[in-house]
Amino acid sequence: MSKNLNASVAVLLPCYNEEVTIGKVVRDFKTALPSADIYVYDNNSTDRTAEIAAAEGAIVRKEPRQGKGNVIRAMFEDIDADVYVMADGDDTYPADAAPAMVDKVLEGYDMVIGDRLSSTYFQENKRPFHNFGNRLVRGSINGLFHANVTDIMTGYRAFSFTFVKTYPVLSRGFEVETEMTIHSLNNNLRLYEMPIQYRDRPEGSVSKLDTVGDGIKVMGTIFRMIREYKPLPFFGGIGCVLGIIGVVLCGTVTVDFWNTGMVARFPTLIGAVMLVIAGLLLFVTGVVLDVMAKNDRKAFIVESNSFAMLRRR
Repeated sequence: MSKNLNASVAVLLPCYNEEVTIGKVVRDFKTALPSADIYVYDNNSTDRTAEIAAAEGAIVRKEPRQGKGNVIRAMFEDIDADVYVMADGDDTYPADAAPAMVDKVLEGYDMVIGDRLSSTYFQENKRPFHNFGNRLVRGSINGLFHANVTDIMTGYRAFSFTFVKTYPVLSRGFEVETEMTIHSLNNNLRLYEMPIQYRDRPEGSVSKLDTVGDGIKVMGTIFRMIREYKPLPFFGGIGCVLGIIGVVLCGTVTVDFWNTGMVARFPTLIGAVMLVIAGLLLFVTGVVLDVMAKNDRKAFIVESNSFAMLRRR
């Protein structure tokens, strides 16, 4: 906060059945960011989450559409601030890291990522499949976008006003963090990773994550966003594989014809030609969609500049 004492800060806490921890989380953020507004969005909790948060001085709102992505979409739409800090209501993220994250956004970064994986995550997290999933997702995205982001799926982040108002939230559930990271890398936004001390949920607090189900959703999100943001490698790669198979099959039929003077495998020849044509069509599709994706990135830059200019006014 030392960079700009007049900057408005909003702390965003999406919550679903977090009565065990939400009181402490609100108090911790009030201590770390005394001038910030603390927003708790209650996502159909069946316990006393909303009541406890309100008693601690948080601004409590309801979001009836179930899923973390839906909650974040509502938060980004409803709340205006210079800097946004997003965390979970389960007391796994340290509030005392928030002022440094806010300072980084005020320095000009679009998104600051609270990096769990460089510190205590693998020691604190007792779910081995989550650890494996984090490594798999990180390797896939960094390889495709030629990036070096350590923690793709962290829920502890800080954002600028421009990022929040120009980011299209499409995911409905926990895969939204992966979507955020891919969106940022695709549009070459200014990212900063800050190592934080992650801690596992306290006793009595139950995780809402479904390791297998949410893992499938995350991988589905990666697949969808690769198709949308990197259409040439996606469609061109598939097209090249089909084309190569078709050419090889055509070659075997040609060798037989060369030796015997007859085309003995007409079905193979027809299938091979169809594979070559399909490969060419997929490659052309990738080229066309790649041009469209580049135009979308240009439009995003223009839109971001417009929001930044309006905010300065």
